Amino acid sequence: MNTITTTNFNFPGQKSVYRGKVREVYNINDDLLVMVATDRLSAFDVVLPKGIPYKGQILNQIATKFMELTSDIVPNWLLATPDPNVAVGHLCEPFKVEMVIRGYLSGHAAREYTAGRRILCGVAMPEGLKENDKFPTPIITPTTKADNGSHDEDISREAILANGIVSEEDYLVLEKYTRALYQRGTEIAASRGLILVDTKYEFGKTKDGQIVLIDEIHTPDSSRYFYAEGYQERQNNNEEQKQLSKEFVRRWLIENGFQGKEGQQIPFMSDEYIETVSERYIELFENIIGEKFVKADISNINERIEKNVLNYLQNR
Repeated sequence: MNTITTTNFNFPGQKSVYRGKVREVYNINDDLLVMVATDRLSAFDVVLPKGIPYKGQILNQIATKFMELTSDIVPNWLLATPDPNVAVGHLCEPFKVEMVIRGYLSGHAAREYTAGRRILCGVAMPEGLKENDKFPTPIITPTTKADNGSHDEDISREAILANGIVSEEDYLVLEKYTRALYQRGTEIAASRGLILVDTKYEFGKTKDGQIVLIDEIHTPDSSRYFYAEGYQERQNNNEEQKQLSKEFVRRWLIENGFQGKEGQQIPFMSDEYIETVSERYIELFENIIGEKFVKADISNINERIEKNVLNYLQNR
């Protein structure tokens, strides 16, 4: 199936292009950003060799929906979505940290806990928990924002402030916004029969100094969801949770001997496996958004995106 894994557009007023792990961001006249969500898939900070059909559309449309559903509590960068794979918004200066918030002992936190560590990013985790148990209160565990090819690193609030990565005044706003977004996301997930287990947010500053939410929000790439029905029963029986997130890809990679470490080879991903990943992403979209996913025309994705973006830029 057709996928979009790289772009090479040349829009009017284009100043530069930033190529992230899964998004490509075009700077227009140092005023707007055109963010293209590709079908690339990353895990363990490594971009996997094959694209996932419809993944970019899914991420872009989920993020757009949640920007709309949270704009009353946290301002965001978004202006328009002229194409299923594209978001256009204000140019912002990103903060060099990602704000990770965890309501449950899962994923990276669970791996650290199992290894015997009880402090994560300077935050104490209670004794006596097992994987996927709920924390008494959600914890914020920031990471550094790594360049492509590098790994994000855990960092404490104290280290962020001590190293001047973010000012204390701004960091207090980031924490406040992170907790508010997670609370709203938790409520929306609950209304859909889901649990928002953990997620991450990125923030930036507009030209006039306003702190806004940027990038994605509550997507399967940035968040982990469990099905609420049967959660407690599965915990009581020490069973794995039924989840909607990218964790199933990470587990598959681990089972096939890959965790992004030096010398490890990315396992072969068959077309059949790629199809199952695409289906899981569609499943998450339909569950978290509560609407049927409508597949965009992918006969020529690059041509479609270029036409839609040019039309938007010429008519704004």
